[in-house]
Amino acid sequence: MDILAIGEPLLEFSVTDEQSLDAAESFAVGYGGDTSNFLVSASRCGAAAGYVSRIGDDHFGTALLGLWQREGVRTDHVVREPGGRTGIYFISRHAAHSSFTYYRAGSPASRLSPADVPETAIATARAMHVSGITQAISASACDAGFHAMKVARRHNTLVSYDPNYRPALWPLDRARAIVARSIELSDVALPNLEEGRALTDLDDPRAILAWFAALGPRTVVLKMGDQGALLWDDGRTSEIPPHSVVPVDSTGAGDAFDGAFVTRLVQGATPADAARYAAVAGALTTQGHGAVHPIPRDAAIRSALAKDPILKH
Repeated sequence: MDILAIGEPLLEFSVTDEQSLDAAESFAVGYGGDTSNFLVSASRCGAAAGYVSRIGDDHFGTALLGLWQREGVRTDHVVREPGGRTGIYFISRHAAHSSFTYYRAGSPASRLSPADVPETAIATARAMHVSGITQAISASACDAGFHAMKVARRHNTLVSYDPNYRPALWPLDRARAIVARSIELSDVALPNLEEGRALTDLDDPRAILAWFAALGPRTVVLKMGDQGALLWDDGRTSEIPPHSVVPVDSTGAGDAFDGAFVTRLVQGATPADAARYAAVAGALTTQGHGAVHPIPRDAAIRSALAKDPILKH
């Protein structure tokens, strides 16, 4: 196995036009959950990927299993709970942004615990990915995330971490403490600019990057959307230009970036080359609706990268 991730998958219901939920007449069904998106991205980029999670034995859980089977994501460590209700969310679309409504309380994934963490699988994997959302959905899931990182460190498996801070899920002070400790346990940190500002009380991107770097990871990528990214690696900071697109929907773009970046790292790319590749992956993901459908495959990313006059160098 190249890459494992632990977290919460969700089924997605998205309005089909730019309108609010109360005005919606039809929905498109898709898939979400940041760590699930991450793994689909990793698999489409060429990694052997596997999930550690819990889902219900309901129709939504069956649909998610079908997704992972089609995408080549291993489910050996996905537990199906009898009577469990898999989490769902709804997307409202507006001209300037999308808004999200979640129904996940008491979901099987919220009952993740350290007992669900497969030590042998992590020991033989090349990377273990953890998200702040996994830590925010319950105390036991937070413990599971920390346990997965500590197991990975014990076996010299690379640890990647995305804070993916969601204010509605937990208090800011708790999030700051959990994220800071998680960064300390990580080899690769993948925050974005918006959450970086919220978690650090800093505004300048380079200052935010330095704050994360000071916690000890080997590599930090500060994702900045259409402004590109900042990369800190081995004490040096460099700018990663954006791949220019006209975005349609940014849902899942950060997750696609993460999956592409970690995949290229475990394939032997330098962090700078991995970040350029991931910048294209994230940008291409904004070219369609929903979290999963627009995530690009390796061939599409390499083709777009080869044609980008700035990123290809």
